[in-house]
Order: sequence, then C-alpha cells, then structure tokens
Amino acid sequence: MSTVRRAAAGATRTCPHCRTVILQSATVCPACKKHLRFDPSRATTVIGSEQATPSFSPLRIEGSIKHPDAGEAWEYSVVVSIKNERGDEVARQVVGVGALQPGEARTFSVSVDVYKPD
Repeated sequence: MSTVRRAAAGATRTCPHCRTVILQSATVCPACKKHLRFDPSRATTVIGSEQATPSFSPLRIEGSIKHPDAGEAWEYSVVVSIKNERGDEVARQVVGVGALQPGEARTFSVSVDVYKPD
C-alpha cells in the first residue's frame, strides 16, 4: 500500500522543463504550461491536455501602453515586486524587457492565482 505525503503549504520545487521555481503542488507549470503530473482532482480537459484550475484569483490587473506615432523608440522593463505585511520586499524579478517603435503598443497583465488544497 502506498501513502502519498502532502507537502507543506508554500513548498516549492523547480520545473523540470523551464527551471522556474513553482509550487510543489502544481500539476501544470504556470510559466511554461507543461504537464508535470496527472492529478484528476485538479485537472480540467482543455483540447486534450490537463490544466490546473486555480480556486480563485484575488488580484488581476491589465493595462496597455502605446508609443506615439512619431519619435524615438521607448524601452521598457516589466518588474514584479512582492512585499510582506510590514512593507519589506521579499521578492523582485524582471520578467520582460523590450522596445516599442513608433505606433506600437503592448498590453500587460498580472494576476495572483490561489490554489486551495483539497
């Protein structure tokens, strides 16, 4: 008889596909979206593949920037910063960089997805 040991809430591991640090409970990597293991209680069928479904998303932000039709290119960096209840920064990461040429636009979205244990 096999017993499955549940990891502590917040325990992390490295995705074997993209090397991103993810939750140990993840069945699908949120970064590369590759399948990690089968868990029928946390999976939904989406065009023949499993995808973890978050319990809820308490924060979802989307915004756009558009470069004017004339002028020099604009450079940008997408920075994500996480602070604790005292305001101390516990994590900071640059998740994207690029440039906008005149007339180009980019849309950015950030969400916090929560996965409640079964």
